[in-house]
Amino acid sequence: MFSPEDRTAWRQFAWFMLVAFIVLAAGIGLRDPWPPDEPRFALVAKQMLESGQWLFPHRGTELYSDKPPMLMWTEAAWMWLTGGWRGAFLLTSLISGLGTLALTWYLARQLWDARTGLYAAAIVLMTMPFVDVIRHAQIDPLNLFWITLGNTGILLHCLRGPNWRMYWLGCFAAGLGVITKGVGVIALLMLLPYLAVRARGWPGVLRTSGDGWRWAGGALAFIAAVAVWMGPMLITAYAKGTPEYLAYVNDILFRQTAERYANSWQHEEAPWFFLVVIVSGWLPTWLLIPVLVPRWRDALRAREPRAWVPLAWCVLVVVFFSIPRGKREIYILPMLPMLALAMAPYVIELVKTRWLPRVAFWITVACGVAFAGAGTWALLAAPRAAVRIAKGYEMAGHGQALWVCVIAVGAAFLLAAVVFRPRRGVGALLCGMALGWILWPLATFPLLNENQSARAVMVAADEAIGPDGQLGLVAWREENLLQAQRPVTEFGFAQGAAAQMAKARAWQAADPVHRYLFVNAEALDRCVVPDKVRPLGLANRVRFVLLPADATQPGCQP
Repeated sequence: MFSPEDRTAWRQFAWFMLVAFIVLAAGIGLRDPWPPDEPRFALVAKQMLESGQWLFPHRGTELYSDKPPMLMWTEAAWMWLTGGWRGAFLLTSLISGLGTLALTWYLARQLWDARTGLYAAAIVLMTMPFVDVIRHAQIDPLNLFWITLGNTGILLHCLRGPNWRMYWLGCFAAGLGVITKGVGVIALLMLLPYLAVRARGWPGVLRTSGDGWRWAGGALAFIAAVAVWMGPMLITAYAKGTPEYLAYVNDILFRQTAERYANSWQHEEAPWFFLVVIVSGWLPTWLLIPVLVPRWRDALRAREPRAWVPLAWCVLVVVFFSIPRGKREIYILPMLPMLALAMAPYVIELVKTRWLPRVAFWITVACGVAFAGAGTWALLAAPRAAVRIAKGYEMAGHGQALWVCVIAVGAAFLLAAVVFRPRRGVGALLCGMALGWILWPLATFPLLNENQSARAVMVAADEAIGPDGQLGLVAWREENLLQAQRPVTEFGFAQGAAAQMAKARAWQAADPVHRYLFVNAEALDRCVVPDKVRPLGLANRVRFVLLPADATQPGCQP
């Protein structure tokens, strides 16, 4: 039987998760996959279902070796369960986000108490990049969940153990993170600060002897998780032995992992990039960090491993991702739950002060005034910035509907300030943020979807070629193939536009009456007859056109 305290804790947790579900799920089903990543993963998952090829992801007719298939497996499962992909492509991110919050609550409850668990989970939920990434069908939410599960298992064993099953589970989760994005191994870095505080004799950490084989079991659990996909993949690839499959193995195991880390070819940034990311983007969470430094200093003097083992791991994560030249904001998101774990017990003390609720209240008011004021100015004055944004989204006028949405977000913050007042300013800020996160997708997803996705241009192409027409894609993007209204022909994705166009023209020449080319306007060459080009529209700032057979000059060599 649960004690009254346990029942209260579970009831509070249930209410928190309900609020989190409403915030994170808002907008699901109201939009299609948006570039750059969402259409690619949805397309790969859709093709997995259609072809039954689960070991080797495909993008069109080509193997897709940029990422392991874990996310695509889960998206395909949701598509199969729901019978479509319109809302299913976002469900993995939603479940991963809720799972991350639940793990954060559970870990903080085990290390501290239930109230600290709620505060830790709330810190994660209130951090803007967390909600933003869970709203998108990328690999990172699932990767975040596996790393948090890995950290949970390792910390519960090392700080509340021995609990070998949780330790093995944590190592297994780190392996699943590897076959999700490759960097799941960073969860194992948690063992380094544990070993450091154990060597220095800190209280409250696990000390065992004669358990070497059990510790080694973590390595076996990690390898077993990686082998879930890598073993069958390698056996099948080498059994086929074709250049295509051997190139896939080389790319996925070496170029996209070790080479990408050691010699990044994208997103080159300065070594201090992630510090700028935290200060500029991790709002409002990072604002509490300067106030917490004295508390963490006291925890260091008290040799408190529950605070400093996760904090040290966060530092290791920042250092790990700062070494290569290539950096993206999303890389350090997995450290957020552990940062929240180290913050939560001391934030409880801050909330009891008089100044923090008042500061939070005035931040709420400032957000309300900023959003409402900016939206009103854009709506009534139609400045150049508003016109430019509306033009980019192909919105009527100067985007009046979008600016009404911005005003609504500001009104939500002001309403929260009125209801909660300064004495409960923290509640006002959290409520205002939650209302804003709910209102924005509900209002803007239907408004922006036609431009952000390729649905409209693919429908226009389908109508233009008639019921007997055949469509060939040139210089296409993943959303074009995903949103195609009928079976289409494509001429490779990785090949250059010129090579695709040459193959496409040969294909079209075999049946010029029925075959049309759907082309990214940037791929048009000098052999195109401008007067014969049929515009289809704009999708995510890319213009697409339709070329009938007579849109190519006879005998022309581009």
